[in-house]
Amino acid sequence: MTTALITHPACLEHDTGPYHPETSERLRAVLAALEAEEFAVLLREEAPEATIEQLSRVHPRDYVEAILAIHPDLGEPVQLDGDTVMSAGSAEAAARAAGGAVKAVDAVMEGWARAAFAAVRPPGHHAEPARAMGFCLFNNVAVAAAHARAQWGIERVAVVDFDVHHGNGTQAMFAADPNLFYASSHQSPCYPGTGMPSEHGVAGNIVNATLRARDGSQAFRSAWAETILPTLDAFAPGLLIISAGFDAHVADPLAQLRLETADFAWITDQLVKIADRHCGGRVVSVLEGGYDLDALAASVAVHVRGLMRL
Repeated sequence: MTTALITHPACLEHDTGPYHPETSERLRAVLAALEAEEFAVLLREEAPEATIEQLSRVHPRDYVEAILAIHPDLGEPVQLDGDTVMSAGSAEAAARAAGGAVKAVDAVMEGWARAAFAAVRPPGHHAEPARAMGFCLFNNVAVAAAHARAQWGIERVAVVDFDVHHGNGTQAMFAADPNLFYASSHQSPCYPGTGMPSEHGVAGNIVNATLRARDGSQAFRSAWAETILPTLDAFAPGLLIISAGFDAHVADPLAQLRLETADFAWITDQLVKIADRHCGGRVVSVLEGGYDLDALAASVAVHVRGLMRL
């Protein structure tokens, strides 16, 4: 099954400084894992820079222009908040991260790939309409969803998110539109403190399944099988986009869930089955979190195998 891998060397040039968990080594580990022989058939494409028009569909134009104008070529990087930093290479990296998600949508809609994985950074799901936060500058999956609607006429788009942290930015962008669906499993309490099960959006189009610290495979799979997947199935999206964060792994240092690598294979298989029922198999996946390099590499490998239907 034809699957695209979309990335760009510029995503390595987003320098977050020493001791920051969201480092370029994360992307290097992912790309090294995808150099294995079984992934030789991936269609490898470079991520373009998202245009201001594409970014401005979900972010105010003045915010987009302000972020793209930050080029601290001399002196210290610019600290946007306690977690989020911009270096000389960050503006291009962020534009290509969003552009990679857009390219992934084009790949599956043009039909030269059935699934696409955007191996990009910085991540995006915490970025709110006019606020960078949580390592995120632009909301990559929201930009991709808006592109699918504007360019390809996909009326109903779903984003599902298995990162250990709630995608507050994506939810904020989707909650008021009944034709956009966002579902997340995440540890609670945990950063950023959002994503309660009582939050349903304007038309039941928001689904949050909270997990407690030290919850593992059984709780995770039950949350998806009993709560998220049936609601996603009923929504019947025309395109499925995954916020693919792997920091719920037991080895990850930033939270306390206890998922195993096999759980990411399981959830990918479940999501592919729903895409086969409703989207002609079209799935776009975009890298979010994951901060233990070995666990991240192994988890991405099984996720991409699932996208490839191996």
